[in-house]
This record gives sequence, structure tokens and C-alpha cells, in this order.
Amino acid sequence: MLYIMRHGKTEWNKKKKLQGRTDIPLCREGIEMAEKAREEYKDVHLDICYCSPLIRARKTAEILLEGRNVPIVTDDRLKEMCFGEYEGIENSFSIPDCPINLLFFHPEQYTSSIGGAETFDELFGRTGEFLDEVIYPQIKEGKDILIVGHGAMNASIVCRVKNLPLSEFWSAGLEQCKMIRLL
Repeated sequence: MLYIMRHGKTEWNKKKKLQGRTDIPLCREGIEMAEKAREEYKDVHLDICYCSPLIRARKTAEILLEGRNVPIVTDDRLKEMCFGEYEGIENSFSIPDCPINLLFFHPEQYTSSIGGAETFDELFGRTGEFLDEVIYPQIKEGKDILIVGHGAMNASIVCRVKNLPLSEFWSAGLEQCKMIRLL
């Protein structure tokens, strides 16, 4: 089986700042979310966990799997989508005509980089490669796998696994520290 989870809350999440590749740690609430998830998912069998090397995802995985004999392997292909010059911008949705909002409101129209942000082709390329090279072979072996990552990166994996169009990129509604079964 394949499961996916988004990291716990950070101060930037609370302030509605775009994080992207900026390496922001979990806040106290995010740590508590991961601790609650540890209890909630303690009976879910896992053979291995892959996670983003960014501290918010890595720490979520460490807290979630504390006391369990489940290896945690980081992979750069699981980093969050890069939002370029828009990383750190606060509450972009309240800024009229902010170009990066296209990515969130009309993902099917986001066809080229805006302000140095990663494109969907780049995002899907790296996450697709990760699925093909790492995940699918282990799924065929019967392994139970968890991926701990980020909103946009996780959404790209959901889209690939479920074969969703870009217009449904955000449809999974990936809540923080909630495990979703994909396969």
C-alpha cells in the first residue's frame, strides 16, 4: 500500500506565507499535530517512509514514526515545489492580480514559470521519476510505504497516481498530518 501525508503546521502556514523550498521548521502546533498523528496511525503497518529533506517534513516523519522500526529515507525529489520570488509572500490570495495565484486558482493555465517558480513539467518530472524508480517497484513487492511531504509536491503525486488532470491538481485537499491511502 502507498500512503501520503503532508507535514505539520509551521509559523509560515499560520501567517499564510508561501514556503516552497524555504526550510521552515514546525511550530509547537505542528509538533502536536504530528504527535497526535503518531497515536492515530500507530496501527498502520509501514515498511518504509520516504520524505522530503526539508525540516518540516523530516521532523513530522520522525515524530510520527517515533518508537517504530520504520526507516526514514529522504529524497530531494520530494522537496516542495519552488515558488521562486514568491516564497515568503504573505497571503497572496489577498493581493489583487498576484501572478502566482494562477497556480492555485487555475492550475491548468499555469504553463510556464512565473517569477522563477518551478513549472508543473519540472514538478511532475521529478515526482514521476521518484514513483517509477522507487515506489512502484516496492509496491509490486508488497511493501507498505508512506511519503511525507508538502502540499504541492504531494498533490503532484496524487495526480499521477490517480491520473487526474491539472484542473483537479488541488482536489485531494491534503490536510496537514492526515494520512491518505493512494494504492
